Amino acid sequence: MKYFLIAGEVSGDIHAASLIKQIKQRDSEAQCIGLGGDQMATAGCYLYQHISNMAFMGIAAVVRNIRRVIQNFKITHKALLDEKPDVLILVDYPSFNLKIASFCREHLPGTKIYYYIPPKVWAWKQWRIHKIARLCDKILGIFPFEPEFYTRYGYKCTYVGNPTAEILNRLPEPTQRKQTIAILPGSRPSEVNHCLPRMLDAARRFTGYTIIVCAAPTMNDTFYRSYLHRGELLTRDTYGTVREAAAAIVNSGTATLETALLGCPQVAVYYLACSRLIGALRWMQPLIFSIPYFTLVNIIAGKKVIKECVANEFTVNNIANELARLLTDESYKKEMLVSYKHLSSILGSLPASITAAQIITSKP
Repeated sequence: MKYFLIAGEVSGDIHAASLIKQIKQRDSEAQCIGLGGDQMATAGCYLYQHISNMAFMGIAAVVRNIRRVIQNFKITHKALLDEKPDVLILVDYPSFNLKIASFCREHLPGTKIYYYIPPKVWAWKQWRIHKIARLCDKILGIFPFEPEFYTRYGYKCTYVGNPTAEILNRLPEPTQRKQTIAILPGSRPSEVNHCLPRMLDAARRFTGYTIIVCAAPTMNDTFYRSYLHRGELLTRDTYGTVREAAAAIVNSGTATLETALLGCPQVAVYYLACSRLIGALRWMQPLIFSIPYFTLVNIIAGKKVIKECVANEFTVNNIANELARLLTDESYKKEMLVSYKHLSSILGSLPASITAAQIITSKP
């Protein structure tokens, strides 16, 4: 069978690669093609476009790169029509993938469409749930509460396990934490530009700790160098760095969940344009978001486990104050780590890539 996969971001590339490996184990004649990154290519997927030309965050970034965005749609449309895949697998990246799903449903009605790592409609843009259910043959969720959420609307979603937990649960716990502060500023240039300077300024207040910035796979070292002072390090071993760090400052996203599953105390940040206005209008948040938290750690736990410095609260002082608690208050840190363990138990032990591959390759 021919499988067409689309992942537009670094985390999606990693999880799609694991899925490809499992698909190939179950289908010896599997041909995998699509859009993604180095991990997917290494797993044996022919790429029509690389994620380095796809990962644009926010309206401004999309507008600046509108020609490339349009070109990506054209490339994908042509590839689908030329290849006529048996299966289309969408991996996160909803703004792009939902439009592709609509195109595929119209022009290739015989192609089965699976959404692996579906959009977080339980957090925002709930109206998307109807479009997802209409376009996709099966929805493969990665959070245990997603099936119940879809059921409320009369739709079916299957929990296959969490791919981040699947990867990180295999790693042993570190024997000893080091005197380091890990900084995870995000995977897109715009995120790093907005977040890294403040994250570094906060970490620099703590003498005796080595600051290590975790670089995104799609960005080169020179992009980060102008931000770093002498003695500050840059690494591409994010998991190894976080596993051993005394604490971490993390840009909100999958990285907060990864940091929690690696057992590292953390403070989360999230940049929003017009942050002062948004902060002044916090009463509007329930009208925009369906949940009271921004980070996956707090959302899944259903309570505040880690501090979120969001919008107007994303300041150097706020980050530094929380970092001080993480580094000096043992009881506070212990409470966070206990919550991490509970978080891991909520996600369970289902191997996401194996379960998803079994469903995708099974005969109807």
